[in-house]
Amino acid sequence: MRTHFVMMARYNAWANARLYRMAGTLPEEAYRRDVGAYFKSLHRTLNHLLTADRIWMRRLTGSGVQPQSLAEIVVEDFPSLELARMAEDARIIAFIDSLSEEDLERTLSYSTLNGLPQQHPTGQILAHVFNHQTHHRGQAHAILTSVGIVEPDPLDLLVMLRQSI
Repeated sequence: MRTHFVMMARYNAWANARLYRMAGTLPEEAYRRDVGAYFKSLHRTLNHLLTADRIWMRRLTGSGVQPQSLAEIVVEDFPSLELARMAEDARIIAFIDSLSEEDLERTLSYSTLNGLPQQHPTGQILAHVFNHQTHHRGQAHAILTSVGIVEPDPLDLLVMLRQSI
């Protein structure tokens, strides 16, 4: 499983970089437009992804920023959000690289944002973290189309793997 999560951490950073590159071409109005998505706009969706990763990384490592809400706007302007995303992706990669197979089996106890105690093996939590990123990146990709990017670049794992061969 460790090899899988190493690949997923790198894929996550690659896909986020592609997504942010496309988002960076948008006019401010389009970037912030409420398009009826779950988090309304591309700006709010990208903030949610960063917020959720910060929450999970705080639980997994015991350090870092602890947002109080999944809808929290942690960074207001796009350039700063992009820098924060890159830093969080580097942090995720470093964390994954530090794990052993045994670490992935270790149970993590944590509380949800509303205080409910939970326990899951670290590997299951990481599977959720990467699945969550993919889910909301798909929403962000659809938002790009709805605000005028006719054919957004693909974010498929196999595209990244083909590029790295």
